[in-house]
Amino acid sequence: MTKILVTGGTGYIGSHTVVELHNAGYEVVILDNLSNSNIKILTQLHAITGKWFNFNEIDLQDQDAVQKFAEENGDITGIIHFAAYKAVGESVEQPLKYYKNNFYGLINLLTSFNRKIDFVFSSSCTVYGQPDSLPVTELAQVKKAESPYGNTKQIAEEILSETAAVTPELNVIALRYFNPVGAHETALIGELPNGVPANLVPFITQSAIGKRGPITVYGSDYETPDGSAIRDYIHVVDLAKAHVAAIKRLEEGKTDSNYEMFNIGTGKGSSVLEIISAFENTTGETLNYNVGPRRIGDIVQIYGDVKKSNEQLGWTAKLDINEMMRSAWEWEKYIKANPF
Repeated sequence: MTKILVTGGTGYIGSHTVVELHNAGYEVVILDNLSNSNIKILTQLHAITGKWFNFNEIDLQDQDAVQKFAEENGDITGIIHFAAYKAVGESVEQPLKYYKNNFYGLINLLTSFNRKIDFVFSSSCTVYGQPDSLPVTELAQVKKAESPYGNTKQIAEEILSETAAVTPELNVIALRYFNPVGAHETALIGELPNGVPANLVPFITQSAIGKRGPITVYGSDYETPDGSAIRDYIHVVDLAKAHVAAIKRLEEGKTDSNYEMFNIGTGKGSSVLEIISAFENTTGETLNYNVGPRRIGDIVQIYGDVKKSNEQLGWTAKLDINEMMRSAWEWEKYIKANPF
């Protein structure tokens, strides 16, 4: 079996991608420093797949450890790189933390795996900033980032593009995805942030179950139909399957160049208030929320044109917002009954 390294593989998107890679017949190796995940996810992955995955607790900022790992795993032919800090608000408050972790980790990976490698990068729609027109396509201008987090994604893409241009053995696909939400259909894995969630949906589920206080809707005066910010929400299982499609495209040599990028989303935008309504309608729960001021670093609205990923990756999002909310709630209830 083809061996794929998943960095950040015990994290939210990483763990779901591990499952989908396994289902597609790949051998998966997980690398994570557990800074924003839990070692018990390995047990959950075993419960879903029947497989105990090869796990390595390594911080990608440790160049010697990454180099040693690469030398000992010469049969790894593909890397899916998730490991990075990702909270927009925290990045505004602690920019150096984000620049150090997100750049050192990527550079150490590229330096250590200096051989033929297929590389899928976890990028973000934040590279577009506030786009001039919607839906935003891959050809849209990459604007000045609204946050240090977004800037790390922009610069990381530049690092990968420029490195691939002079490294024929490196083939890269950057997946610019929108807002992942939801959980696995078994409710055995889902989004499990350490501390107070920075993202909307886990805060909603934690508030609904009594773990958090009222939800704050950041901004009510945006130029949107209901005044709240709009995002393109995608089910995490659909997102995970996009990573499998990207790895297959790379290993089958179907790329047009050794650096490509794709939008991964549903192509539709939902406002914060629409997400709250969908959760209430799907679960029967009533949410307690209030409206607060806009949050620094947030943009007004964004949703993606996903025609390229549909046609060239052979991938499409299939799960709707109701399934996103339903599965997220089932996961939250599971965590309450089976605390990590």
